[in-house]
Amino acid sequence: MSEKPVRFGILGCASIARKISRAINRAPNASIQAIGSRSIDKASRFASENGFPASAAVYGSYEAVLDDPDVDAVYVPLPTSLHVKWAVLAAEKKKHILLEKPVALNVSELDVILQACESNGVQYMDATMWMHHPRTAQMREFLSDPQRFGQLKSVHSIFCYNPGPDFLINDIRIKPDLDGLGCLGDAGWYCIRAILWAADYQLPERVTALPNPEFNESGVILSCGASLSWTDGKIATFYCSFLTNLTMDLTCAGTNGYLHVHDFVIPFQEKVASFYGASNSRWVNFGCEPTPTKHKVATDLPHEAIMVREFARLVASIEGNGLEPEKKWPIISRKTQLVVDAVKASIDRAFEPVEVGNY
Repeated sequence: MSEKPVRFGILGCASIARKISRAINRAPNASIQAIGSRSIDKASRFASENGFPASAAVYGSYEAVLDDPDVDAVYVPLPTSLHVKWAVLAAEKKKHILLEKPVALNVSELDVILQACESNGVQYMDATMWMHHPRTAQMREFLSDPQRFGQLKSVHSIFCYNPGPDFLINDIRIKPDLDGLGCLGDAGWYCIRAILWAADYQLPERVTALPNPEFNESGVILSCGASLSWTDGKIATFYCSFLTNLTMDLTCAGTNGYLHVHDFVIPFQEKVASFYGASNSRWVNFGCEPTPTKHKVATDLPHEAIMVREFARLVASIEGNGLEPEKKWPIISRKTQLVVDAVKASIDRAFEPVEVGNY
């Protein structure tokens, strides 16, 4: 197993599955074994259009993928409301799980998924791709440097895009029975994860949703924001939207420096990504010195393929070497979901502060 590629099954033909299918094909330690859809014609068309190998099995149900003995792991890009059912069943079938975000409608559902993964000894990871880019590791080095950055004081993240009127009518992300968290679950997940990443995954004490979120006629969130605060004085804010021009900014301010990224979710260029850092800046005459430094980070693989490669490495270490599943990813997912839940609760409670530790 450790010398063979991890064989993936894909549940469903969501648009994001096109990107991950490409990533599996490009990852050196992974391969596509099967795809399943409620329509075998749709699954066949998807496989043909996305460069699946001729050996890949095509099924007219999700169950058939999970019953395939040659499938080692599954990628689950189904609507969020279906995650708990299919992720639990996958774990019970001993399939390792790469789960699309948002991973659940609430932390209670996620706990059911994580318990099933732990009980069955399978690896869990959410598909937050930017975390696997080598740029992210270099940014972490900068934030961890006491001389260059110092103590983290504030974070601001924003992820918004305007996909157009057809999306706002037909996409699953605005359907209350499919993805009831709307923009908060889709784009807000990235913003909240970035804040937690910057804070070294220390949960905030309190979350307060900002006034004037926007909803569609079904009550699904189309845009929202929130502030987060910690007992040590850190503060953070985020904004996410389906109604605003594409923006993917992350800013971290510390006592000695700051970091800024213009494209933290998806790099503008696939083979190189940049961030800006400044340390010990001072006003000098009509400007400031030193000016921010642009750091460029090259990569041979897109970050989604690096994610698949890392996930497949963990799976191979379990199946081939008898190691335990890596627990970091379930912990990070759960913390992200806790903050998502707190923001939603604050919106529902007319923007009252919500204590994260008590929610």
